[in-house]
Amino acid sequence: MTDQALSDLQDWQLVALATAMTERMYPNFALFSRLLEFGEPDRVRRVLDGLWDTLSGSGAKMNFEVQLGHIENNIPSLEEFDMYGAIPARDAIIALCGTLNIAIQPDPSEVDDLIHLSRETVAGFIELNADDQLSDEELVRLINTHDLMLQEDDFLADCLDILVSKQPKAAVIDELKQLASNDGYSNIGISDNE
Repeated sequence: MTDQALSDLQDWQLVALATAMTERMYPNFALFSRLLEFGEPDRVRRVLDGLWDTLSGSGAKMNFEVQLGHIENNIPSLEEFDMYGAIPARDAIIALCGTLNIAIQPDPSEVDDLIHLSRETVAGFIELNADDQLSDEELVRLINTHDLMLQEDDFLADCLDILVSKQPKAAVIDELKQLASNDGYSNIGISDNE
């Protein structure tokens, strides 16, 4: 991902890319929230839907600053939850907070941070499930060539292709949302569909 590719995007495209990345991470929070009865998954979902609605021009305007205050309360404490599932759940809410900040003040570097956060979530999941006898070089190779990381790279490339296509904005947002929802599966391949 080049910084130039992000710098070339318009403000709404930056917000759309951040929202798509966050949408794809959302099931990580939803599953954790349901299993541990933690946080406010309905509110988190409403805020994410509100971002999509704002992008598509449908629905009421959302006050992103106010929502940010509510959403931050959904970040699980890694001290309180000493388990792996808290990490991708936390990353998903941090991504949503970042997306709200980007909606308030679009910034290519913040979108880049969010892309890296999603990749770190995927890398962490791969490392967790890797053979602990691997050398550092073998682990890096495994992470970079793993199906989940390749899917992450493809997802980002597909998002960028959609964003720069010559379609009307509403069609771009619809296609992006459909891609990001990924049939309910997250960037690490988990789903909260019971």
